[in-house]
Amino acid sequence: MAARYPPSNEELRRFYIGKDIGDVPKPAVVLDVAIIKRHCQAMLQTMKQLGVGFRAHVKTHKTSQVARFQVGTESSEANFVVSTVAELETLLPLLQELQGQNRLVNVLYGIPLVPSQVPRLAALAYQLRTTDLDLPISVMIDHPDQLAYLSQFHDIAGLPVGVFLKVDTGYHRAGVPPDMLNKNGLLEKVLQEERLGHARLIGVYSHSSLSYAATSPEEAISYLKTEIEGCGRALHQHASLLPDRQLVISVGATPQVVSARSLLHEESFLTPDAKALRGLLRDPGAQIGGEVNVSIELHAGVYTLLDMQQLETNAQRAGGFEEEIAISVIAEVCSVYNEGERAKPEALVAAGTLALGREPCKSYPGWAVVGNWRRESEAGGSRLIVERISQEHGVIAWAGGDGPAIPVRVGQAVRLYPNHACVTGALYGWYLVVDSSEDGEGSRIVDVWARTTGW
Repeated sequence: MAARYPPSNEELRRFYIGKDIGDVPKPAVVLDVAIIKRHCQAMLQTMKQLGVGFRAHVKTHKTSQVARFQVGTESSEANFVVSTVAELETLLPLLQELQGQNRLVNVLYGIPLVPSQVPRLAALAYQLRTTDLDLPISVMIDHPDQLAYLSQFHDIAGLPVGVFLKVDTGYHRAGVPPDMLNKNGLLEKVLQEERLGHARLIGVYSHSSLSYAATSPEEAISYLKTEIEGCGRALHQHASLLPDRQLVISVGATPQVVSARSLLHEESFLTPDAKALRGLLRDPGAQIGGEVNVSIELHAGVYTLLDMQQLETNAQRAGGFEEEIAISVIAEVCSVYNEGERAKPEALVAAGTLALGREPCKSYPGWAVVGNWRRESEAGGSRLIVERISQEHGVIAWAGGDGPAIPVRVGQAVRLYPNHACVTGALYGWYLVVDSSEDGEGSRIVDVWARTTGW
């Protein structure tokens, strides 16, 4: 079962369910469903209390199971954003199920539109069509030349595609600056496509990962406020082209959206930025000037699993990393160097770049943190980390440098908490699912979730 071929879900479940995660071929990636459910429920409750819409990003986990938790059961809408068409194809049965529950489904393909993906997107829209008023698929536009592909979408799907105009509010990955929303007639050309029946403008979209550099909820909230103001400025400056419309401002990233929970505190506890942001969420039209009717939609994805990078933003002040991070990698100790073989005690694990990824974390000089799960001792006074990695190997050491003997033994399984959940998950074909609410330490496999790979 360690080979990289695509076994069926039945084969995977038959092989893994009931086993202890310490007894399976390694390295293996594990998800704790109890933590995932808690994070998803908290997010949905926060959005409800704030009175804003929510769009669930699925690119972190790429599974229909977690996507189901993200949209819950209460809202009449189920909005998603994907980074690959393959993710959308995986979600299709879930989306059809949600439509069968009379929920309004919309999925945004979250990369500026390219021609090779149009036939696949349109075919999916055709399968999700229930009425001529449906808008199941949306695309991201930030250049007039992308609009040439919309007629092909309409020809295949038999219905228009939703359009979000991508606004760059400072991250500089994609999008146009707020002042250039109509770059080379972009907005006017979108409206022309709308008149032709090829498209329908939904709103503007910004994703600012600048908030990943935040170190407190207050900083993350400041980033979110800046994003909303940037998108609002884009619509306000072009309001004459958008009379009598209801448009969406879709903004966010996990640190910002998780930090938005603090807006529910008493006003006397809020910072000036938090007070201003709460006002924006309650009445976004006031900031835009009332010429365009707008609503706010927040989007986030990695909050479902979290990782060391996200925890270091301090967006949510809760438990430790083992209580908050739902994803971990189970690896085996190959050797231990505690007897003066090296300048400091170290141990070798059979998990490197291809098991963990190579994403840094600003708070420590390593590639994953070793959990306390089944360790012989917690002695040392500092974190035990994967300090160095090569393709298939990782070297464990104390984060603070020299220290006591590394408390592991040859052949032992260890639990590694990665820096970046999205990249780590992408290195595996399936997740081993445990439930810490049932067995305490989250060690017995209760399910196996195949995840989308490729594009």
